[in-house]
Amino acid sequence: MAVLVTGGARSGKSSFAEKLAMHGSEHGIYIATSHIYDEEMRERVRLHQQTRLSSGYPWDTREEPYRLCELLKQLSESGEEAVVLVDCLTLWLSNWLLQFEGEQDASTLVMKQVDQLVNTVSDYRGQLILVTNEVGDGIVPEYPLGRSFRDLAGRMNQRLAEVCEQVFLVTVGIPVELKSMAYRLDGSKQP
Repeated sequence: MAVLVTGGARSGKSSFAEKLAMHGSEHGIYIATSHIYDEEMRERVRLHQQTRLSSGYPWDTREEPYRLCELLKQLSESGEEAVVLVDCLTLWLSNWLLQFEGEQDASTLVMKQVDQLVNTVSDYRGQLILVTNEVGDGIVPEYPLGRSFRDLAGRMNQRLAEVCEQVFLVTVGIPVELKSMAYRLDGSKQP
């Protein structure tokens, strides 16, 4: 079962995702997608690691900034019974956008990575929790790269929401499950 957890910065989405994982399995695999570019980011990563260690929950942390799909396929095929938590998909998306930044068709190349991720999540066997940022509620970014990122993140999140069984929006630390409340224009019942 795949679950998508979204929300703004410091909304409580990662904490909620970790608690959800702890309820789902006796141990977890935590896939961190960030690159460490500076001391501030190094400190953020250290605090996240410290929080996981102090929880007492047995996390196996794997760092994977690019090859997320390959790692998820490997875990799915292994029959691993641990819940897998990916934090965060917008950092993963940023990694790819920066990788392709100089390319004429950067958005297309990034969307190919997103397509692969959506297919991998659709086929995933086991418990999977994906954390992503809701970035479209803020101001329109001033620079083209920022606007491209916002648009790509919005498309990625919509695509993943379609294939996940549950979608949570976390705001001010309060998670709300959205898919069960979705309004359907076609008259079909909620999932």
